[in-house]
Amino acid sequence: MNILPLSVYSHSFPNPLYANDEGLLAYGGDLHPNRIMKAYMSGIFPWYNKEDPILWWSPNPRFVLFLEEFKLSKSLKKRIHSNTYEVKFNHNFHQTMIECSKIPRAGQKGTWIHQDVIEAYCKLHEMGHAHSFEAYFQGELVGGGYGLSVGNIFCGESMFALKTDASKVALYYLVEHLKCKGFTLIDCQIPTPHLESLGAKEISRATFLKLIAQALENPKEF
Repeated sequence: MNILPLSVYSHSFPNPLYANDEGLLAYGGDLHPNRIMKAYMSGIFPWYNKEDPILWWSPNPRFVLFLEEFKLSKSLKKRIHSNTYEVKFNHNFHQTMIECSKIPRAGQKGTWIHQDVIEAYCKLHEMGHAHSFEAYFQGELVGGGYGLSVGNIFCGESMFALKTDASKVALYYLVEHLKCKGFTLIDCQIPTPHLESLGAKEISRATFLKLIAQALENPKEF
């Protein structure tokens, strides 16, 4: 397929089913909050290096975690019950993004969470679309992540951990919070062994796009 350019004057996207299995669909445009939200509502997300144009993706298959399928291991359950970490939501969104940007990723040079991305998602946070889940140890931020709520789906973007199990504990409390609020799943985008161990799995892009459409018909408040 041809990777299509986006206009800065329109927030429309090509049909994500046009993307190849790797998922690259389009390039260009900008990180205006309306464009980003339109992307997520269409099953698309931005992911690119600082020196590249903005790249928009919709991979096939898609990696998701259905909330009811979260795997709570004995060791994680023990860690949670130890009350080692205090978990908060939306307490320090900006710093959570900063910490996520510092974590080295296998097979990646640098980070895609550069300043333009941080500024764009902080605007989305101020608008009530983007949220952080944070683990604290003795008052210090040591783990967590962030993402966007779209209908009744939480689109996870990135996580970090500076202490053992910090991100897992934060994710557990996020899952419990989302259940209480009526959400159905977390979009994890790309497969990782870490999230697979917690119950995430692959589904087809077509199935995910149907779930997004259904989610928009039944929006929930984070």
